[in-house]
Amino acid sequence: MAEDKTHGNRRENPMLKPMIEKAVVNVSIGKSGEPLEKASKVLEQLTDQRPCKRKAKKTIRGFGIHKGEPIACLVTLREERARRFLERAFQAIDNRLSKECFDNSGNFSFGIKEHIEIPDTKYRPELGIYGMDVSVTIVRPGYRVKRRRHAASAVGSRHMMTADEAIAFVRDEFGIEIAQ
Repeated sequence: MAEDKTHGNRRENPMLKPMIEKAVVNVSIGKSGEPLEKASKVLEQLTDQRPCKRKAKKTIRGFGIHKGEPIACLVTLREERARRFLERAFQAIDNRLSKECFDNSGNFSFGIKEHIEIPDTKYRPELGIYGMDVSVTIVRPGYRVKRRRHAASAVGSRHMMTADEAIAFVRDEFGIEIAQ
């Protein structure tokens, strides 16, 4: 492989090494009350972190949803917690992801139909079974300059993550098979 003249060898440059910024695990119930509390307990058991509730943005009469009513819960996992959860979550989907799961910025999302498919999770009849969405953000060191409040600055286009780089990162780090 020829060296990139501006970046040197990509494997040796620590500023070009991708990393997981965060993993967001979302359980949408569509109604408040007891089902949402049960889903919240399930999410807390899976992640060892207290979930926060999300409220409906608008009223949808057909579904019986009212604006401001809590209808979902989510957890944001970072660093080692995100890595540990993802290793278990990938096993629930048989270590396979579709290429369509990745966006142009290198982020990816996937769904888990039943939380009991995750290894080391026991079924508790009083809580039930819930599905969840997992969204993962992959970045390179230096992305913080784009989001910080003081002296925010642009990130160069050559430093941005691409879908192909994210796919290679996930394949190398977790041993995931990517389907076309």
